[in-house]
Amino acid sequence: MLSPVSCLAILTLLAATTARAADLPGPWVEFASDGGLDVRSVIAPGMACPKVVADDIALTSSIRGKPDRDFPVQVCIAHTAESAHDITVDGLRVPALPGDVKRVVVIGDTGCRLKGKFTQDCNDPTKWPFAIVTRLAATRHPDVVMHVGDYHYRESACPDTQPGCAGSPYGDNWAVWQKDFFNPAAPLLAVAPWVLVRGNHENCDRGGHGWFRLLDPHRDVDECTKTTTPYALRIGTLNLLLFDGSDADDGTADATKVTVYHDQLQTLLADTPAHAWLLTHRPIWALAQGSEIKPGATLNATEQAAIRDIVPAGLDMVLSGHVHDFTSYDFGPSHPAQLVVGEGGDANDAITQPVYPGIAIDGMKIRRVLAIPDYGYVVLRRVNQGWTGTVYATTDQVLAHCRLRGRDVACRATAH
Repeated sequence: MLSPVSCLAILTLLAATTARAADLPGPWVEFASDGGLDVRSVIAPGMACPKVVADDIALTSSIRGKPDRDFPVQVCIAHTAESAHDITVDGLRVPALPGDVKRVVVIGDTGCRLKGKFTQDCNDPTKWPFAIVTRLAATRHPDVVMHVGDYHYRESACPDTQPGCAGSPYGDNWAVWQKDFFNPAAPLLAVAPWVLVRGNHENCDRGGHGWFRLLDPHRDVDECTKTTTPYALRIGTLNLLLFDGSDADDGTADATKVTVYHDQLQTLLADTPAHAWLLTHRPIWALAQGSEIKPGATLNATEQAAIRDIVPAGLDMVLSGHVHDFTSYDFGPSHPAQLVVGEGGDANDAITQPVYPGIAIDGMKIRRVLAIPDYGYVVLRRVNQGWTGTVYATTDQVLAHCRLRGRDVACRATAH
């Protein structure tokens, strides 16, 4: 028979485990780098991985990460084919791909900025509206969600003089990843599988350790590295090329990095199918924005140099974030378009460089362009001759309509 002290210890442990479990996010589904789907769950130490079943087949879960002071959690990963239609976690259904992918939500740059003198009111949903964005975007019933990078922004303590972020955690740890991503993203994680792009805020000296433990789509990788292997995804009619340019210098083209990225891109782009999109966090062909940006500065010098001589005919568009607004760039039929979707929640950067047709970026003149600084998200819908896009504000107001047909991208602001 157990002593009263032993019973108390067991009850205390069970109560603590239950409390931790209640604070954990629900399971989510993301695309893995091999083209399949990962069903992921966060568990507390001592918990067993949930039972995952895909199309009546029980899946085996692997565990990523050992609990430590910063991350007292582990991640269970059950892998299945992207064609799986009925996926459950402990009997509860989680998102799977429909037979016909027609609607995609795109978001980016979503965390709340706390870095030295740059502070955001993380406790005010109007000042940090990521939770509003995900709630509204979930009502669009997307088949797929694409996040183009930068999830983790709370790098330093909230100043005592800033009540708007009082009590916020900071650093690369589970408490921050909960606050910056998992808690506000919950409504959108619950409705569709995600395509996840690594941003510069997920570099190894920032939020990279949490990224690799929690979200990175490569199998058997849980230690932070500067670069990861590019990969391709085929999602219905979508041909996506995923490239990790998180460590690419914006303003200078470091020769060593250019060589590494050139070799990776050459392999990734070798057999590019028609109408492919390249997803990379830093825009390859865009104007830099922000109060400290020099006039004429463009993005991204490293990636521009790496891809310049190997742009395939099948590449229609580059989809990125990094600049905290929405901007569509059309360079004409001889060059891929560039779409920037970076207005998901982090502090907006003013459009300090006017953007208009005729400006040259890496030798190519802009044919059409639209820039919008408002917070929000984008919904892409497949139509007979390509895709349409709708840019939404956090009021759910439509800010712009776009037409995407190959390299022909035209966005028009709505009157408001």
